Formats: sequence, C-alpha cells, structure tokens
Amino acid sequence: MQLWLEGNLEAHDFVPADYWVSNAPMVRELLLQAELTVCELNGEVQGFIGMQDDYLAGIFVDKAHRSTGIGKQLLEHIKTSHPTFTLNVYRRNRTAVEFYLREGFSVVEEGVDKDTGEMDYTMKWSGK
Repeated sequence: MQLWLEGNLEAHDFVPADYWVSNAPMVRELLLQAELTVCELNGEVQGFIGMQDDYLAGIFVDKAHRSTGIGKQLLEHIKTSHPTFTLNVYRRNRTAVEFYLREGFSVVEEGVDKDTGEMDYTMKWSGK
C-alpha cells in the first residue's frame, strides 16, 4: 500500500492528496481480489502490477528503482498471459502516457474521470 500511495501522490500531483489517502482502504480490499505480479529483490518489493480480469489497474515501482526497466518487465510479463487488455491513464501524467505509447498501446477513448474531474485516456494493448 505504501508503494501504491507514494506512487499516486508523486505521479498525480494535480489530484488532491486527500483523494488518494481516502481511497486507500478501498484499494487495499481491491488488491486482495486482483492478480498481482511483484518484483522483489533480496526481500525488498521494488514494484508491482495489478490486473483485474483484462484491465490493467496500475503499475507501481518504488521511487529508488524507477527508470531501471522494472515497469517494462512487469508489463511484459502481463502481456504473456493477457493477449488484449485496457487501462486508464490521466492525460496530465505525461510520463505514463508516453511509456504506454512506447509499449504499443493505443488511445481508444478520451474521457473524464468522474471521481477527480481529470481528463483521461482509455488505452488498449493487443498482442502482436
């Protein structure tokens, strides 16, 4: 949960921090139902990816390990078991948008996140 909270606070500084803090209990419950893949080294969790059926709920990498390929490795792992899946990403999170575009995702819809009022993209990946 610490990785989830810190990652959201850092990547989404345009969303009030109390939104993430107040949603943490619900997310904790959802994580128990999600398909999680964890990257761990020497007992230290460096990142994780969460899937809900064919929906990528998020990729979270510890700040000290970002830009080292962990997110890409986690995503590649999911691609082997999910031939097609979607995700939502805030338009203002340009780092994430660019990452997903580089990884072969395409924007299939533009919308507004009803909880935050922020513009977002629905992106889709389909196997090669």
